[in-house]
Order: sequence, then structure tokens, then C-alpha cells
Amino acid sequence: MPLPSRYPVIGSEATLARYPFLPQASAWMSSLAQKHHIDLEELIEGSILENARKRARMRLIDTVDNKDGVDVYGTGDVHSEHGRLIEAFSFYFARLVVCASGDERLISRWAQAEASRAEKLLQVDNMMSDISKTYFEKINFNSESDEWHIGIGDFVEVCPSITGSRWRLPNCELSDGWIRLHDEKGYSSKNKVARLLRERIKQSIVNDASQKQKDITPELEVQLAEHIGMVVGLMASKQSEAISLVTAGEDDWPPCMKQIIGELSQGVNVNHYGRLFLASMARTLGLPTTNCVDFFRHAPDFSESVTTYQVEHVYQHEYTPSGCAKLKLNHNCPVSVGDDRLCDQTWMDHPLKYTKAKQRRRRLGEKQIEESSPKKSDD
Repeated sequence: MPLPSRYPVIGSEATLARYPFLPQASAWMSSLAQKHHIDLEELIEGSILENARKRARMRLIDTVDNKDGVDVYGTGDVHSEHGRLIEAFSFYFARLVVCASGDERLISRWAQAEASRAEKLLQVDNMMSDISKTYFEKINFNSESDEWHIGIGDFVEVCPSITGSRWRLPNCELSDGWIRLHDEKGYSSKNKVARLLRERIKQSIVNDASQKQKDITPELEVQLAEHIGMVVGLMASKQSEAISLVTAGEDDWPPCMKQIIGELSQGVNVNHYGRLFLASMARTLGLPTTNCVDFFRHAPDFSESVTTYQVEHVYQHEYTPSGCAKLKLNHNCPVSVGDDRLCDQTWMDHPLKYTKAKQRRRRLGEKQIEESSPKKSDD
């Protein structure tokens, strides 16, 4: 479903700077560029936008390093013109670098990071109404019930990309073509709208970047080579870490993962958190989806089609495994103090650290054995 053909007018410059991907921001950005004599060369190398390029660098680093997206606390002072200039053009410069990289994975990851940042800001923003009507054809706020309602057409277009039973149509309250986004404990109606907007914003940013890629010239790629190299190198470093984890054998798996696999094989009904953790660990360790599905085969509620769908969803959306604190909270950590010396270390707070530590110790052990082995004589 395309975006609405008519958008609400947004006069707040602070809002346009905070969300520079809004279609309403385009004309404002053009006037800002004209006022401050900003052209492409100024954006790439000019002194006026030096701080904007620094902010863009942080946006790109967050794209790769921060699983929660671009840090909202890095947002500049959008209540001053100088601050708005930095915030808005930092997004434009980051987009330019990402498009010039030609890396579709990076474009998708960057769009996800920016959309996640927007979601967090929208949860506390009083401009929610105008922004939501920018991306949805039918959405309304009921002031009497303090709840939002969204048209079924908009909802079904977005919800398949979101996990959780609350986003499945049979579980929604539908009336006259409208879905009620009611308040839940820990998940307000407004936060639900922000979550739906995240998906629309991400796709809008991806589509926009795809169009902008057509304007990238070889000369522009050369000018941006240093910035492209930074973010692509960071991506490669993350990929190298992932490849290292993929080589992990069963001996390197953390006890929590082994415990959940063992319980499932015995027909134990492992809770939702444990199942999600196992699937996300299997993905991170590079196990095929078929292997991951096999882990659940003896679960009491096993269904080949349902499990395959759920596992593929985890893999497709690149879920990351929970840390030790959450595993303990949800009763998925089988280790007590003294059971495993590695788990007892004060720095051990994530199962992936356990796997990396086991790999490192094994490599060191192999190296020591190799160094202590008698050398063959040349005679």
C-alpha cells in the first residue's frame, strides 16, 4: 500500500529536523540549504557542516554497532537553527555515504537503525498525529478512550513484518474496518502506533535510498571513499566476528543452550523465552534453519509448519540472543555458582561471550600443544 497522497502540514522546524526523512522535510531542507549556501560540495567537505559530518559518522557507527538503532541521546539541539542544521544534514550525509557504498545490506541496516530511533522518539512526541497520518491512510486518536484506531488496510500491510501474537489479525479487535490499538500492561496504545510507524518509516527510507543510488557517480564515490571505507570496514569486522562464531562446535556451546536442547529432546515444554533464545543462538552460530527446527521436533506442541515459520522469522529478522540476566530472570539458566568456572567470571554476562571464550581457550591450547611438540629433524 503506497503512502497517503496528501500529507498534513508540519510547521515545526524542530520536528522536521528530528525526522528529516519525512516527505514534508524536503522543501524545508531545500530552503535551509539555500539560506546557508549549502550545496553538495559543502555537504561533503565544507566547514559549515563539519559537525554534521561528525554526527553522521556516529549515526553510521550506531547503525553497525548498536542493535537498538541510532542513539536518540545523540540527537542535537533541534530548538536552535544551528542544531537543526547539524541534525538534519547529518542524516543527509549519512544517506549519501550509505547510497555510495552500493551495499544493499548496509542500506537495509541503516534504514532499520534510523527507524528504530524514530520509534523511540515517537513514543514521547506530541506530533504523533501528524506523523502517523503522513504514513497511514486511516488512523485516528479517540480522546475519550485515549486510544488509537487504525484502518485494517494499513494494519495488514505492516503487521506481517512484526513478531508477536498481538499483531496477528485474529487477535485484534475489529469494528467497521477499524482496529482498536488498546492499552496493554507495558505496551501503550501510543507505543503500538510508534511500532507500526517504525516499519513504514524503514521501508520509506529504503525506497528513498534506492532512488538516490541512481544519482551516485564514480567521482562522488571517490570523494566519499574514506567515509565509505569506515562503515564498510566496520561491517566487515562484525561479519568476521560472526564467521568466527559459525565455526563453533558443540563443545563451545553455552550450558543454557545445551540445557534447552536437552529439555526439548525429552519432551519438556520449554517456555517462550527459552525457545526464542535457542533459535536466535542457532542463527548467530550459523546453524541451518533445518537443524534449528530439528531441536524442537520432540517438543509437546511441535508442528513442522508452525515451527519452520517461526524459526525462519527469527533468522530473517536477525534476532540476537538474550543475555545472562534475562535468561536467569526467565528461568532458562541452569548454572549455579560453582557449576561452571567460566560462567562464574564477573565479566561473563552473555552466552556469546561464553562461546568466544571457549574458542579462544581451545585455540591457545592447540597452540601450546603445537609449540611443545618435538620438531622433526632435517637429517
